[in-house]
Amino acid sequence: MLVLVLAVAAACCLGFGFVLQQAAAAHAPKRDYLTFRLLLDLMKVRSWLAGIGLMVCGMVLGALALGKGEVSLVEPLLATNLLFAMALSRHRTGQRLGRQGWAGLWLLAGGVAAFLLAGQPQGGRAVSSPLRHWLVVGVVAGLALLLTAFAKRRRSTASPAMLAVAAGLLYGLQDALTRVSGQRFSEGGWSGLMTSWQPYAVLVLGVTGLLLVQSAFETGPLRMSLPALTAAQPLAGIACGIGFMGDQVRTDPGALAWQAAGLAAIVTGIVLLGLHPAMPEGPVRRGTHSLQRR
Repeated sequence: MLVLVLAVAAACCLGFGFVLQQAAAAHAPKRDYLTFRLLLDLMKVRSWLAGIGLMVCGMVLGALALGKGEVSLVEPLLATNLLFAMALSRHRTGQRLGRQGWAGLWLLAGGVAAFLLAGQPQGGRAVSSPLRHWLVVGVVAGLALLLTAFAKRRRSTASPAMLAVAAGLLYGLQDALTRVSGQRFSEGGWSGLMTSWQPYAVLVLGVTGLLLVQSAFETGPLRMSLPALTAAQPLAGIACGIGFMGDQVRTDPGALAWQAAGLAAIVTGIVLLGLHPAMPEGPVRRGTHSLQRR
């Protein structure tokens, strides 16, 4: 129950924070695209700082949830951040949920419930094979790198979604390494934590993911980026949790079928909510003017 409360509270902070961040990043100069200058410019905007504050709170709560529960359990719950983003966007736009909104809501909530009930994720012994460990990390990070390079080389209407998927993959990997860092701290204290590479990787992944997310928010409306981010993160987190964290889920045919159906429902619900009229379409300015203080 504590893991559930922490994960849902984290999702609430993340969802609200993403909406505030996109509203500010949509006005960023286009010359800042995929550069750290973008973050420096956004630091001048109070609403963006408020969104970052909420995101940090969400990450802290998510880390606490990961310290007490398995990655494969926490990640689907974190995916409900889109429900809270939808609630805030609906409040700001006055748009009713309608059939599409309710369908997306029930698919997302039902998919999370189906995956957790069918899979019954449990912690296990971490995989001792370095090859398997680095193979999973390399595949996730490599895919994120490829998506980022493609979005930078061929800027198109799909670029925000590609950047958001890349950020989601990195955030899922970051969540897994956050749990590993917590284990290092429990076993060896501060010395054990600071002499391992995982906490430094968590920091690098967090900053890189933040840059990708803000660039996605800068170049497209929230409905193009947030669903992709929200769908990619739990899938990457679950893959890492099972791949090298030792998380275990039920593997009988019936359970696997329900887990697959649950994940499909989660992704479908995320897409329906992301495309809902309540999700803001912008504004996205095409000029290179400076950010205005709001």
